[in-house]
Amino acid sequence: MMGGGAQMINWPEGFCTELVSRGVQVIRFDNRDAGRSPHFPDTQVPDLQAALAGDFSSVSYTLSDMAADTVGLLDVLGFDSAHIVGASLGGMIAQMIAIEYPGRVRSLTSMMSTTGDRGVGQPNLTAISGLGAQPEDRQGFIDWQVRAFRVIGSPGFECDEAGVADRAGRCYDRDHDRVGMARQSVAALASGDRTARLRSLRVPSLVLHGADDLMCDVSGGRATAEAIPGAKLVIIDGMGHSLPRQLWSEMATHIADLVDRAEAIATTT
Repeated sequence: MMGGGAQMINWPEGFCTELVSRGVQVIRFDNRDAGRSPHFPDTQVPDLQAALAGDFSSVSYTLSDMAADTVGLLDVLGFDSAHIVGASLGGMIAQMIAIEYPGRVRSLTSMMSTTGDRGVGQPNLTAISGLGAQPEDRQGFIDWQVRAFRVIGSPGFECDEAGVADRAGRCYDRDHDRVGMARQSVAALASGDRTARLRSLRVPSLVLHGADDLMCDVSGGRATAEAIPGAKLVIIDGMGHSLPRQLWSEMATHIADLVDRAEAIATTT
């Protein structure tokens, strides 16, 4: 599961290939309000500032609904359970699946995400405030995405601006719904702090986070790993809120190792 406003194609094909080469079958999909999944334009316009203040009257759905979407997809595909991987908002959804549908989760990987505790994992507003709103036109959106990744990407690794631009163009052509991302954002706020519920998990878990993440401070990753019993925490220096090509092999190895460990545990219990 990808993050807020992101689509299935925001999982780079090369990263997916790295996973497949390690024996993992990859299933990407669009969350609701992103890509070619259903959108909710007829619902109330989300009020982010009100949600931040605790007024959730503009919330159309919650992370529990997005977790149920994923479980419904597993049902349609015929999988009783799966190894769940989520990045950013997708990590929050992945956590909620593990909490609410523990029997459907073989392992949990939470990447560049947080617990819902607003004391951790907060964005660096000073760094990102200058980006402004996403433009409506295609080229403007592509240029905005490139600027954004210069800010929130991984400072320890060269930014693949051509790759960012190509993916941004393909995303725009598949779907361009700025309000959809806002609906997802207030859904996360309305879902509250998962810390206590994460402590109840008994699933092999991995938490991956960049030490230089400006969109979701590394404290969110640390808090997630501290909450989930036995979770492995991997903090990568130079990594921000992106999946740089130079880290695909390393991250794929961490995920595949977790999958192997979880499968070994399952065969002995």
